[in-house]
Parts: sequence; C-alpha cells; structure tokens
Amino acid sequence: MNDSRVRGKVTIVTGASGGIGRDIARVFAEAGARLVLASRSPQPLEALAAELRQKGGDVTAVPTDVTREADVQLLIERTLGAYRRVDTVICSAGIYIRSEAKDLSPETIRRSMEVNYHGTVSVIRAALPHLMAQRSGHIVAISSVDGKKGLPKDAAYAASKFAVTGFMDVLRQELRGTGVYASTIFPERVDTPMIATLRLPRVSQRLSPARVSRAVLRAVRQRRREVVVSFLGPKTLILASAAWPALGDWLVRIFRLEGVEMAEGTPDE
Repeated sequence: MNDSRVRGKVTIVTGASGGIGRDIARVFAEAGARLVLASRSPQPLEALAAELRQKGGDVTAVPTDVTREADVQLLIERTLGAYRRVDTVICSAGIYIRSEAKDLSPETIRRSMEVNYHGTVSVIRAALPHLMAQRSGHIVAISSVDGKKGLPKDAAYAASKFAVTGFMDVLRQELRGTGVYASTIFPERVDTPMIATLRLPRVSQRLSPARVSRAVLRAVRQRRREVVVSFLGPKTLILASAAWPALGDWLVRIFRLEGVEMAEGTPDE
C-alpha cells in the first residue's frame, strides 16, 4: 500500500455532493489527500467541505457543472490558485437514464452523453496538460459494468459509459512513460438515489458507495488499470459476453439483471 500516492496529493473529485463522489471525497480525506470538490449543487457541496474541514481535512469547494467548459476551466484555475498543482483527478459526476431504446428522445441521449462522457473528458482534458508538464499524476474515471456489458433499458447510460471506457482505454496507453497513470472503475449497481426505485435480483444486489470508494483508493495506490467492483458476478458476465455474446445475453435474461421498476415507497424485496 503506497500512501505517498495519496497523502498530501491535490485531488479533484467531481460529482462530490452525493452518491459515489461524496464517499470518495470522505475516503480520500481520511487518507490525507488535499481535496478540491466539484459539483453542480453548491449547498450540499459546501456542507461536505465543512464536514471534512471539521475533521482536519484540507478542502476547497468549487461549484462546477462539468457540461460547461467555462466551469471546468474555472475548476482547474481555482485548484492551481489554491495549491499550485493538481495530482489526482477523479471523475465521478454522472446521471442515470432508464428507458427502452425505442423510447429515447435525442435530447435524452445527448444529455446522458453530455454529463457522463463529455463531462468526464472535459475535466480530464483541462487537467491533463498540467499533469503531463509535472510528469506525475493519476486520472480515475468511474465507468460502470454497463460500460462493458449493457443491460436492457440502459441504452443511453450504457452508450455513455462505453464511451468513457473506450476513451480511458486509449488514454491509458498513450500516457505510458509520461509519469501520469489512468484507472477505470467498473462498479455494478451502487446504492445511490439514482436507482432508489429499482428492484434488483438477489444475484445483483446494490453495492455500498464505500466499497466503490475503497476500490478507487486502491486503484490510485496500486496504479491499477481497470477495477471491476464487485469482482465475481460482473467479471463472469463480462468475460462470458466477450467470449460468446449469446451467452452474455442469456445470463442477463435468465437472472433478470435489468431489474424491475418499483412504485415510489415500495419495499425492495
């Protein structure tokens, strides 16, 4: 375990006001990182920053809409202004859109791509020249198992996550020898408000955000290229689908991995 790759490092976390991003911020604060938190929601963002400062964290909050280039540039400028460098960039901002492909509107598809893909790439592109100039740093993108094997009703979401996966796959190879590393994290469904009304089969229960956050921390410490969370079920599905797409489709269908929409307030059994 290499604490020198986390402790004291200036770490940007997007999507930090809730879900996985909020928990990543807490885990990295505990590990001693200096944090720059970014999110569209100023009030919960500042509340998290205040919470972490009370625990001794070095935290700066920068309200940021990752779909706006001006906001992203300001995020990098504020980071450099406060710390004179950036070491780690963790792209966690995202939205989940659930709909059959035939019912998707062009606007919905574009929105998914704008936030999940373009928002991720925009932050990486803005930070990358600074990371490469100092010949050190780490970029982490939160993709999804949907970014390896799409599930029914996740067409817009899966498309955006496949795009993130492809971008990071190429970026990681292009960064070889630069001193900058890249990791892609592939969680299965995570217990966040985005899927609060989704009933899942027993073989695909919700992950805690803390479990994903710990995986991100390990990826930075160990310079892991790709991390699937959790390991066994998703890895089996990904490998089966890669080897034989019909088998992957059958596993999705037989285990009903797409889940079922529940009415608001219905218990998830």
